Amino acid sequence: MTAAAELTTVLPMLPADTLASRCRFYRRTCRLDARIRPELRAIVAVAGDTIGAITMPAELAARVRLHMQRQGIRLGPIISHPRSSRWTFLCKPDIPDDITTFARLFRAQIAVARPGTEIALPSPGRRSGGFRCWSQAPADDYRPSGAVVLAAVDACGGGLSRRAFRC
Repeated sequence: MTAAAELTTVLPMLPADTLASRCRFYRRTCRLDARIRPELRAIVAVAGDTIGAITMPAELAARVRLHMQRQGIRLGPIISHPRSSRWTFLCKPDIPDDITTFARLFRAQIAVARPGTEIALPSPGRRSGGFRCWSQAPADDYRPSGAVVLAAVDACGGGLSRRAFRC
């Protein structure tokens, strides 16, 4: 089992947990502009003014998460995608629109959600656990700065800087 897999926990589904109840939680408690995509039986939020997302390989993400914790940086919600071995950090959408940075991120298999991109959120249902689950579940509307998450990626050797080191 990989270090990333050890840090990912599938939260138990409550019997009353439905797409509608989970979507309400995301909207009210997490202040996400979440909506149900009935044809997919999924809940999505759209990247924009209030939410951003950074997706990366799970192994790197596990190091980034640990680095942020060790630095005393509060973690925000982190989605695990077990089938693809990737994690998505939900964050504030404050990453500068810089093509050079995006090119370096792309080479490191890191993607930043552009405005208008749908972000699939963990949703209750019989198949959802294998697709998306919370590595770090949201408890409120806090999301760290996207720039802070990218600085942690850089510190962990994520390919952003030539001087990057391993966490």
